Amino acid sequence: MFQTLVEFQRTIYLALGEQIKLLAAGGNWLAFVAFLPMGVVFGAAHALTPGHSKAVLATYLAGSDAKVSRGLLVSITLSFTHVTIAVLIAALSLPLVSIALGSVGRAPLLEHISRGLLGLIGVWMLWRALSHSHHHRHEGEAVGVMAGLIPCPLTLFAMTFAISRGVPAAGVLFAITMMVGVAVTLSCVAVLSILFRERLVQFFARQPR
Repeated sequence: MFQTLVEFQRTIYLALGEQIKLLAAGGNWLAFVAFLPMGVVFGAAHALTPGHSKAVLATYLAGSDAKVSRGLLVSITLSFTHVTIAVLIAALSLPLVSIALGSVGRAPLLEHISRGLLGLIGVWMLWRALSHSHHHRHEGEAVGVMAGLIPCPLTLFAMTFAISRGVPAAGVLFAITMMVGVAVTLSCVAVLSILFRERLVQFFARQPR
């Protein structure tokens, strides 16, 4: 399953590369815009692979009293931050990208940063559970932002390639469609986590005391 997703992403990424090359050579923007829906599929498939703070999102929502609407807001916040951070890094600090990215499909520096951030979030969630602290109004959005601070490596690749070809706008447009796809997958995770929690609560409520 994982290898299939990787190959599927690779196929779309190579097609994106060809589209950007054609655009840079004076191609038609309409043709590129027609290709953009593939970005949604690309983002959704990419979010199914390990990472993207799905465990953090599911754990937070399963342990909170958030409703579906709040869960969707958290997942959208996470997706927006995750992709936007990558776009900003590529646009404002291209040398940093060359240091952060290793072989194709990997980002060693970002992976280390990712582990550190997820560790901090885990410690915070554990402290909150042990101290029985109250949920703050914008706590969910804060979790989404913190978890989304890990940049998306594939967005960095797409943005870097588009910038190197002189068509950064193409990279931004594709990143936006990718963000929609990531949000779709993470929203499904959010809804399933909340429904699981509600069913579990109902199950225990029906048990004889």
